[in-house]
Amino acid sequence: MTTEEYFDYVKKVLNYKPNVIIDDGADLVATVHKEMPELIPNILGGSEETTSGVKRLKAMHAQGVLKFPMIDVNDALSKYLFDNRYGTGQSVWDGFIRTTNMIVAGKTVVIAGYGWCGRGAAMRAAGFGAHVVVTEVDPHKACEALMDGFRVMSMDEAAKIGDIFLTFTGNIHVIRKEHIEKMKNGVVLGNAGHFDVEISKPDLLALSDHVEQLRDNIDTYVMKDGRRINLLGEGRLTNLACADGHPIEIMDLSFSLQLESALYVYTHKLEKGLYPVPVETDRAVMESKLAALGINIDTMTAEQVEYMRSWQE
Repeated sequence: MTTEEYFDYVKKVLNYKPNVIIDDGADLVATVHKEMPELIPNILGGSEETTSGVKRLKAMHAQGVLKFPMIDVNDALSKYLFDNRYGTGQSVWDGFIRTTNMIVAGKTVVIAGYGWCGRGAAMRAAGFGAHVVVTEVDPHKACEALMDGFRVMSMDEAAKIGDIFLTFTGNIHVIRKEHIEKMKNGVVLGNAGHFDVEISKPDLLALSDHVEQLRDNIDTYVMKDGRRINLLGEGRLTNLACADGHPIEIMDLSFSLQLESALYVYTHKLEKGLYPVPVETDRAVMESKLAALGINIDTMTAEQVEYMRSWQE
């Protein structure tokens, strides 16, 4: 679909009113605000499920440009504890293994970013028998990674020793010229952020003599010094560009939250801005998941409820 076709489709859909948007990466919200502001009166609000999308919405809200209410699904417990950690943790490695057919055991895997997605991928890499290195800009997350048993260092240091590099930061040019210049021959680079900007493709191109594609979904940049740097899925989401995304057993939680959040926007008159998923909705989704799995959990007695509310022993 071309950009023009996409715009035409969005205009056709959003000409109906009222509309509630269910977004991923805040792409639709940003497009409407920048390219189709005349459609904003037709939109009651919406929900956003990704870390990178929520980051964009927070920036829009802080700058006073977000024109309708949005529910932050990503930061619900039922979302990031499961979709981000276990969904991304598994599906990224699914994409990597399908595409490369490489063994992970014994390799040095560099995880850039130790949020919930990064820690999920790090956990799975360790399970495969890899030596895991984490790079971070947040001192608390860096210390978490250390306490979880992983080596922590700067990307400048990690670039020299890594075999596989996976980015989970949502930021731009996390792997760039000065890092690529230090990398070993044959390294594999993959991205699991939202956009194809975490690994600097312009720097890869500038440093290379030519680009080869000997295997589907792998662009091999042959450096001027002869080293070969392999990029998965053109630097786009490895779990989508190279695989099928998250398993449905994870996505059912996220889809449920998206639906419940959309219904909440539809049935409540909200001012423009960014809102959390209601606690009762978040809990209800997880209770439904456990019930579907046939799992029973305890409930507190009236005495225990009262005890937890009291400040006196």
